[in-house]
Amino acid sequence: MREFRTALVTGASGNLGRAFSDELAAQGCDLVLVARQEDRLAALAETLRAAHGVRVEVVTADLAGDPGLRKVEDLLSDADRSIDLLVNNAGVIGDIAPLAHLRTAEQERVIAVNVTATMRLTRAAVAGMVRRRRGGVLNISSASAFEPAPGGATYAAGKAFLVSFSQSVHGEVKWLGITVSVLCPGAVGTRLAKGRRRFGRVMDPARVARAGIEAVAAGQVMCVPGFDYRLRTWVARWVPAWVRRTRYRSWGRRAAAALAAEQPTGGS
Repeated sequence: MREFRTALVTGASGNLGRAFSDELAAQGCDLVLVARQEDRLAALAETLRAAHGVRVEVVTADLAGDPGLRKVEDLLSDADRSIDLLVNNAGVIGDIAPLAHLRTAEQERVIAVNVTATMRLTRAAVAGMVRRRRGGVLNISSASAFEPAPGGATYAAGKAFLVSFSQSVHGEVKWLGITVSVLCPGAVGTRLAKGRRRFGRVMDPARVARAGIEAVAAGQVMCVPGFDYRLRTWVARWVPAWVRRTRYRSWGRRAAAALAAEQPTGGS
């Protein structure tokens, strides 16, 4: 099992981000915590320093925009920091509705945070890890990456991108002592998921975070926590297409009914 000395965690102020941070700090790993809310980050940093005696740096950045991304890319590229684990945890769900009813700007933000930010930060991290011949990246996808999601098309497609992207980059760098893993949890008890319709049991963030960290430390490319979610994703990936279609037909009909009955919310 690989041990990490310094980790950068994005989306650190949310429940899952806090779980990643706490698990890594408990292992003696120094942290760089990234999120938009400085007060929440500062409070978390104080808690982790007191509980685990690790060094914690706080960085405020909005990863939906270029200035925030550049700030974090510079941290990952800084040779003096030698960050050897990147946890791309920041994510946006957005509204759940038929695509024609959703605002373009909101869907672009979903793509910016879930896809573009993950790609850019992974690239920045891997470049330094290649020089050092060690390191790991943990990208947070979802069990929804393996099934079509009428009403959540942009979100699900972005999560599917993260699976293929992570597997592809891992294939490039695994020969150099670097692991790029993708974590695909089902429903997790987080602020993002609050009030959302859930298709499965809600998992404890601490358990999900621990599974992800163990996976990247062990060189495991993909991790789906929980037997029930592993079974669901196996079915989604390997059963015939006509079986998969039956799983989301009623979901798609509901989205179509909403699309026919309501007016779009606007184009911007």
